Amino acid sequence: MSNQSLEDALEAIEREAAVVVRASAAVHTEAKRVRAAAASGQLRALRQSLETLTRLAEQTAVTAREVQSGWAFDEHAYFASGGYTAEVMALAAGQGLSVFASDERMLSYPAVVSLSASDASVLIDKVKDRRVRPSVLVRTLKALQARPPKFKAEVFLEALATAYRLVVASSGVRAGATVKLLDVYHVLTVLPGSAKEYSRQELARDLYLLDQSGVTTTRDGRVLALPASALTRDAGVLRTVTRSGQDKVYAGISFEGGRS
Repeated sequence: MSNQSLEDALEAIEREAAVVVRASAAVHTEAKRVRAAAASGQLRALRQSLETLTRLAEQTAVTAREVQSGWAFDEHAYFASGGYTAEVMALAAGQGLSVFASDERMLSYPAVVSLSASDASVLIDKVKDRRVRPSVLVRTLKALQARPPKFKAEVFLEALATAYRLVVASSGVRAGATVKLLDVYHVLTVLPGSAKEYSRQELARDLYLLDQSGVTTTRDGRVLALPASALTRDAGVLRTVTRSGQDKVYAGISFEGGRS
């Protein structure tokens, strides 16, 4: 595969396609002349226009085939190699948008983007988008950042509290103790295949959104804490990117108080 970026390859094919568009317009114009000559019975003009139409159509077909043969970009290899991610990150940085790579995903507050090399598409928060031109994706991410995130803080908090209770019960630690967020994640994704549906990056993003919401107390009065502790030195931490583009690390979680 060449060292050409996807953005440059698409820009080149866009220019070449514009030539075909102009040629097709000429074919269309000449076809209208043929129709007009036939409608009025101008036989000499009809023969001349038919010859011109045939010549223009053949030239247009040749140009279209040249454009087709000129597209040799291997998008599947580019996705799989990490080239696409690197290109998007570099383009985003040039426009003041922070994008980070994390386990074959891209994080750009508040979105989590995963790639599908098999069908050359991206999933932005699980919504498939086949518009993979890097500049288009960056514009989409910037637009998402400008809108308030769709996030139900209370519902997410209750789910965390339930998962936390199960971790505490299975590990034998006291209620209110800090446990690893990865253990809570494993409870949240216990069903087969659910880890693919809800990634660690999405959990970290949701924790940050919960942090920003200020919602910390469950319906039964337990108060959430996300302590920064020695757990952050472990390999199993969760990372996301903040609104300002900073790396944010989460490791432990606890719920204290509440009704028994």
